[in-house]
Amino acid sequence: MKFGEIFLEYRQAEEGSDKFCPHVEYKRLKKVLKSCRACKAAALKESDSNGQRHDDHQTSPTCQLESCQLCDQNFFSELKKEASDIACCFSSRVRRLLQLHSAPGIQRYLVTLCQCFKNDQLAMMQKCQILIEYAMMNVIAMQKILKKYDKVHCSVNGRNFKSKMRAEHLEILQSPWLIKLGALYLNFNESNGGTSTEIFSQFSCNLSDTGSIMTLIFPDSVKLEYDLTCPICLDTVFNPYALGCGHPFCKSCACTAASVMIFQGIKAASDVSKCPVCREVGTYANAVNMMELDLLQKKRFKQYWKERHASE
Repeated sequence: MKFGEIFLEYRQAEEGSDKFCPHVEYKRLKKVLKSCRACKAAALKESDSNGQRHDDHQTSPTCQLESCQLCDQNFFSELKKEASDIACCFSSRVRRLLQLHSAPGIQRYLVTLCQCFKNDQLAMMQKCQILIEYAMMNVIAMQKILKKYDKVHCSVNGRNFKSKMRAEHLEILQSPWLIKLGALYLNFNESNGGTSTEIFSQFSCNLSDTGSIMTLIFPDSVKLEYDLTCPICLDTVFNPYALGCGHPFCKSCACTAASVMIFQGIKAASDVSKCPVCREVGTYANAVNMMELDLLQKKRFKQYWKERHASE
């Protein structure tokens, strides 16, 4: 089955739920690209009229973004809005899930009671699966539609657009919330005795003590390797925080770099404080506390965690 059909079935199943979530309008964007083929055909016709010869082994004229008015207005602008809405929706849904997971016992009990006494952990894992599938399907849809754009126009504008999304933090695969979700899954797996459930049969997450790399593997060869080495102390991040740009640091290291005391917290940093890695301004205000990752390290590497805790 082609991805377009798979994505359509997924969208139809999502529409049956009671919560709306933005998605990549894959089918509509494919229609835009189909219309854009006329742009390419016109360019070929114009070249032929000027006496230029084209054959099967010769590269077709490139239709650049600046000269493709249809794509400029209807493709990239729409795709950027969709990417922004998807990233915002994903982070807010993960945030709510993690808040529920770390909520006081009585609050979680009341939520569980409202769910008609469903297994609390099972319900959490099912929500994790839904969010992972949401991220996975939209990431693949985004990659495929951009690849198709470049194929239709014989350009690299789709690839450049993807790089621009990463620079503007609209790429879900670079989101610290995905790492938090992966750590939450591993913590659930630890509590189940280390046996993966069928719910996560399509999602593999592995944290290694060698190289401090967390690997998230999705279907269709989508893979993310997240380096958990603090760029300042060059050790595995401890009490980790990810700045708004996505770079992870130990809390103490990030506070030192921003010239604030640890008890004040990372978000007490000045608005002009820069990320020590990418030098982007204002990333401390949107820092994310990676509590699930810290808990995972405490479970998996107890001795290392105790030593770091003592030194801190």
